Amino acid sequence: MSHTALLALAFLLDAALGEPRWLWSRVPHPAVLLGRLIGWADERFNTGTARKAKGVATIAALTLAMLFLGNTLAAFGWLPEFLLAAILLAQRSLVDHVRAVGNGLRLSLGEGRRAVALIVSRDTDDMDADAVSRSAIESAAENLSDGVIAPAFWFLLGGLPGLLIYKAINTADSMIGYRTPRHAEFGWAAARFDDLLNWVPARLTAALIAVTHHGLGAWRAIRADARLHRSPNAGWPEAAMARALNAAISGPRAYHGEMRDFPFVNATGRRGLGPDDIDAACTALWRAWAAALALTLALSLF
Repeated sequence: MSHTALLALAFLLDAALGEPRWLWSRVPHPAVLLGRLIGWADERFNTGTARKAKGVATIAALTLAMLFLGNTLAAFGWLPEFLLAAILLAQRSLVDHVRAVGNGLRLSLGEGRRAVALIVSRDTDDMDADAVSRSAIESAAENLSDGVIAPAFWFLLGGLPGLLIYKAINTADSMIGYRTPRHAEFGWAAARFDDLLNWVPARLTAALIAVTHHGLGAWRAIRADARLHRSPNAGWPEAAMARALNAAISGPRAYHGEMRDFPFVNATGRRGLGPDDIDAACTALWRAWAAALALTLALSLF
């Protein structure tokens, strides 16, 4: 069975089942296993001198391990590829987590803050309803790229090895790819490799969001807004989502008690955001997902 056909089926299985708690409460999710491996490497090798070189070696070893594992599992036929592709796509889970923020916010500001704290790394204790909503919408856009479109893209290009390499590097970036005193050197390779792997998927995600809303007429504006973002990739889906919802997102936020004066994406958009806008972002996620599925089915015909 072709990778395009397997991916289409994986899209559908993930959308139907998501991440069933009854399963992942009994056995560790593959992403959890990757996290444990990377955490062990961080504790074991991120010490002493030459931390950047150690980080490069760690990422090289992780890449080779995923290449070997992917090829080994793929040798058993299409079923392991299909199941792992469905497991490592995160559309249903993403929508559920983002929608929970809107539902929580409808109950109270405190519930909204608690829900958004599960999906963002910034400080949430002092957020107002607008900041909670903006954070949820940003997370929806960025994680559509990281958790759905990028894994699908690398599965199409590299099969199961490509998918596993991407997920391993993306997980490593989320754990050690920060410019903190501890990880600035050791996590350098993870952050740079993740930037490279997400370059095309981030822009593809932006295009999928744009096409399923107002078309590509605002592409220049999306590109201009994306360049304002601190990340070379995250700004693209965020800028497209902001235009789709006519919302101003990103902007100032606090990390570890320190305010960061980041610019707004789509600064002229609406700033009084709430649960209905979070619901609209979830609808946008499904529209982009449907477009990605349609594109995959079209590719399977060739």
